Amino acid sequence: MQAMKKIMLGAVAALGLAFPALAAERAVIVLDGSGSMWAQIEGKARITIARETLSSVLASVPGELELGLMTYGHREKGNCGDIEMLVEPAAGTGAQIGAAAEKINPKGMTPLSDAVRLAAEALRFTEDKATVILITDGLETCEVDPCALGSELEAQGIDFTTHVLGFGLSDEEGRQVACLAENTGGKYLSAQDGDGLVDALTTTVAEVAQAAPEPAPEPEPQPTALDENFTIEVALAEGGDLLTDETDDGIFWELLQGDEVVEYGYGIPLRQMAPGEYQLKLRYGPIEQVQAVSIAADALATPYFVMNAGTVVLRAYAAEGQPVDSGAALNIYYANGDQYGYGEGSFIVPAGEIRVTARVGQGEVAETFALAAGEVVEKDLVAGVGLAVINGSYIEGMAIEDGGLAVNVFKADKAIDGSREEVGYGYGPANEYQLPPGDYVAVVRMNAAEAEATFTVVGGQRVEVDVVVNGGVVALAMPQAEAFNLFVAQKDIQGNRKEVEYGYGAEYQTTLPAGDYVVVTRYADETETETAFSVSAGERTDLTVEKVAGKTKTK
Repeated sequence: MQAMKKIMLGAVAALGLAFPALAAERAVIVLDGSGSMWAQIEGKARITIARETLSSVLASVPGELELGLMTYGHREKGNCGDIEMLVEPAAGTGAQIGAAAEKINPKGMTPLSDAVRLAAEALRFTEDKATVILITDGLETCEVDPCALGSELEAQGIDFTTHVLGFGLSDEEGRQVACLAENTGGKYLSAQDGDGLVDALTTTVAEVAQAAPEPAPEPEPQPTALDENFTIEVALAEGGDLLTDETDDGIFWELLQGDEVVEYGYGIPLRQMAPGEYQLKLRYGPIEQVQAVSIAADALATPYFVMNAGTVVLRAYAAEGQPVDSGAALNIYYANGDQYGYGEGSFIVPAGEIRVTARVGQGEVAETFALAAGEVVEKDLVAGVGLAVINGSYIEGMAIEDGGLAVNVFKADKAIDGSREEVGYGYGPANEYQLPPGDYVAVVRMNAAEAEATFTVVGGQRVEVDVVVNGGVVALAMPQAEAFNLFVAQKDIQGNRKEVEYGYGAEYQTTLPAGDYVVVTRYADETETETAFSVSAGERTDLTVEKVAGKTKTK
């Protein structure tokens, strides 16, 4: 660990010396927050290594470098839309990104392609130079082709680049995501441990920080009779209040001549434009309109737009009396379109029939209503779920703290074929599940030790579920052994033993149900030896098996 810290400090120092003073560049780091980030490298979780790397490397980036942080898979399992911008791109966000990364709790899927797309859109990659740095320890799990996405972003972007840092990926896995970087002119860098991740992140951040060319000088303005000859008036309904500087955040406009974009901007403009004939394209939320506009040197052109839209404000709650659930998935549907968000949000939508849904964990609530132009409708959506917190224990009072603890949650009722419907899964202790009221079964596995427990969820209440696997840990040392098989000691009526686990190499540790077992070790000279041992619940068994003259000696 001390060596890791020294390497990080050296890399950060070199990074700081390498950065010139330059015009601001913009980038978003996309950090994998899927459940596999709890996997360990040399005894430390990948997510922990990634957090330390971000904090160290970003501590000395230039203050003018605009960086943001996005993650995915950190709020719920099985949701490919679980993507969130944690830190908006801005200058001086290094410490903020490090703090945000500390709060990521890996849980779910790996929608890396959609995350890169959303990061690119947040950087306005079709209008400005932009870079996305993806750190992932897994492959795409949401049926999106990252190679095709890379080609699409390259074709649409002004100067867009994706760098991919494969954290713990095999060579074959790396090739499956490298195309996302290569197709945008970026780099794929493999990192198998913390040192490699420091080097890879240092390299890619330094590339973002390379000095940009000086912008071309603004042309000398042509003499005009007015200092400002162009503005826009926008209302949600005919005759309604005009949008102002305080309410126009969502407006985007473009002035075109033919297919060429002459000027664009956000909000209500008041500026000087060259006299001429233009097409004015205006977008507010999902609504887009186009008008022809004539701009003269000596008159203020004021095209007027009626968007025929309203505002819907949504807030999602797990249960009555609880605060807004920031992880709740919001969806709003209307004619020819939809939008989504999380927790609470305000949406500009076309007037007409509106359907809204809020999904909190496994609970969902929906409502349909009519929205008039210019109207503001607020909806509080209560899913009515409860919270189940599931842990595992070797024995009563001895919790399993291992990140390899596997949890599956099922509805208690069985189908006609005896199967149950799965409603959630996860890894590690203190798995949380937001569930509708009802009866459920939690199945907990730690290696070969497995147990289940039934529990009941009540809306708005928390239930703690501790599943006892009645198991212990065995650590095997098998000098010279090439492979081994673990069996239950007791033979069945045919004289066969049930195999529990198998593996390769001279050392192995696992969790087994309490009982008697046999380990059969195999050696290079094609001999094998058999050793019996017992596992006690809540205890550790250390067993050394030595091959001695064709027999087994146990220490």
